[in-house]
Amino acid sequence: MDKTGERGDFEWVYNDQPHTSRRKEILAKYPEIKSLMGPDPQLKWVVTGMVLTQLLACYMVHDLPWKWVFFWSYGFGGCINHSLTLAIHDISHNVAFGNKLAHLNRWFAIWANLPIGLPYSASFKKYHIDHHRYLGGDGLDVDIPTDAEGWFFCTPLRKVLWLFLQPLFYALRPLVVNPKPVSRLEMMNAAVQFAVNFVIFYLWGLKPIVYLIAGSILCMGLHPISGHFIAEHYMFLKGHETYSYYGSLNRITFNVGYHMEHHDFPSIPGSKLPQVKKMAAEYYDSLPQHTSWTRVLWDFVFDDSIGPYTRIKREYKLVKQE
Repeated sequence: MDKTGERGDFEWVYNDQPHTSRRKEILAKYPEIKSLMGPDPQLKWVVTGMVLTQLLACYMVHDLPWKWVFFWSYGFGGCINHSLTLAIHDISHNVAFGNKLAHLNRWFAIWANLPIGLPYSASFKKYHIDHHRYLGGDGLDVDIPTDAEGWFFCTPLRKVLWLFLQPLFYALRPLVVNPKPVSRLEMMNAAVQFAVNFVIFYLWGLKPIVYLIAGSILCMGLHPISGHFIAEHYMFLKGHETYSYYGSLNRITFNVGYHMEHHDFPSIPGSKLPQVKKMAAEYYDSLPQHTSWTRVLWDFVFDDSIGPYTRIKREYKLVKQE
């Protein structure tokens, strides 16, 4: 029997995440879904095109006035960079080259990372595994805001500030909630990133660097695409911790909106998640879903019942590795 209980201001539950049981049930009924698992042969070409587009943009903005650098950073480059973070999300599940070539996925993620301007891909991979395995896990899932965030960012103005600062919290929260040793891959990620940044700076000056990094920060903060951060797991309806969005923005975000489907089948590439929904429609059509990421942001800011505390948490009994 499912139970819910209050502890602090999060919604504490004492049952397993729903994705495990639903995955087993769907696979038993539709075993053909297994055919969707595996690498997406188009992903590497799409991502490479996006990286090259941003490198070309670096040249094109290097002699623009600063106001236009920021304009194009927010309106164009940041959208590509945010999309690249979601490509890295897909790549972290080994869907670029498959599980047998996992090391190529790690290096390809570093390639996809280059326009973002700051090293990100290796650290993301390290923590994203826990997000799936221990969804909502206290001290394990760093996607969950801290108590301090929930306590302070509780008014509309403060929630707007929190949305704006989301990239900062996503970067620093793991160091507080679940610190892990820095890996060799993370050091390589940083070395490659800063080396490329230096080359760009040497060739074209400071403006392309600002264009890339500002775009990443701005478009992962207060931006319509960033509505997916809130839409995915914030409890807009009591007892429901994962939501999908099936709108047009999926076309530029590697179908991250198909989030229930993704957590049910994380080894299926984003490009094939619509097929999962189509094959097993009766499992998804009746579940709560979002129709607009912009509306999600609006409701998050102005609905007093929604905020950083509006997340489901659970405890997992395990021995944490030192």
